[in-house]
Amino acid sequence: MRKALVVGINDYPSAPLGGCINDATSFASIIENNGDGSPNFDVRLYTNVYSKSELKELIHELFQGESDTALFYFSGHGSIDDVGGYIVTPDMQPRDVGVSMDEILTMANNSGAKDKIIILDCCHSGALGSPRVNGATATQIAEGVTILTASRDSEYSFEVNGQGVFTTLLLDALKGGSADLRGHITPGSIYSYIDQALGPWDQRPVFKTNITRFTSLRTVNPQVPINTIRNLVKYFPSPEDEFELDPSFEDTNSPDVEHHLIEPYAIEGNVTIFKDLQKLEGVGLVVPVEEEHMYFAAMNSKSCKLSALGYHYWRLVKDRRI
Repeated sequence: MRKALVVGINDYPSAPLGGCINDATSFASIIENNGDGSPNFDVRLYTNVYSKSELKELIHELFQGESDTALFYFSGHGSIDDVGGYIVTPDMQPRDVGVSMDEILTMANNSGAKDKIIILDCCHSGALGSPRVNGATATQIAEGVTILTASRDSEYSFEVNGQGVFTTLLLDALKGGSADLRGHITPGSIYSYIDQALGPWDQRPVFKTNITRFTSLRTVNPQVPINTIRNLVKYFPSPEDEFELDPSFEDTNSPDVEHHLIEPYAIEGNVTIFKDLQKLEGVGLVVPVEEEHMYFAAMNSKSCKLSALGYHYWRLVKDRRI
């Protein structure tokens, strides 16, 4: 069982925001299902939660029980003082602006869920789980907890065109931008995607975790069919092997196509294998030897071999992890 609490707040009396409800709604929509339409998270979406007590109760409820994954996403105002960070609620008062980030982390730390994931798109969000905020010791991150925030504790989180910069990239990552070759999207791959997209002068995302394995937040259709990746060990019995090619692997090298032909002509079985190898080359798992393109490797009777990334996936297949 995977559950997600998604909260977006625009209606702050003294400092209203424009894009947080859009952010939360978009995030809830995409995380609810995987790329193939299969169910992913059981999502509860709340907008403009007015009071600190109400929001705190919702977070407490999320982290109750023993679900496989409990995910909390928040888009709204964030604040920081000499004690720590806070996600702000509309009923904010001086010295009591909202839910303490330390309290959120404590609830996650004490949760019976296997994986606890907290994603904050708000100013000063990097204060969550910081070892030290302005000299105050913060709550430590327990095993199974992952934190992804829009900015450092000293930074603001910005909106552009009615949507947070961080969440825009987060959604792109979840749509497949940060997927591995099997279609899995993890918190680590999302952070890497966002980190690379933001420049050194932009707000900087923060990633903190205490886990022994990454959980997949969402899956999308893989760039290459899994069965094609599994064929790596068939085409390359050992990772040092090269797969010998000749013109019979190229489907255009046929008497049915009017151009200069080279014997041996295209053979259906070889053409099928070559299309697999071309797909694997397209995602960086296979490279032609002594030629720039696979087409010329075939037409000039050269070979292809595993890339470094291809060797990694070859081992995964060999060890029956894929």
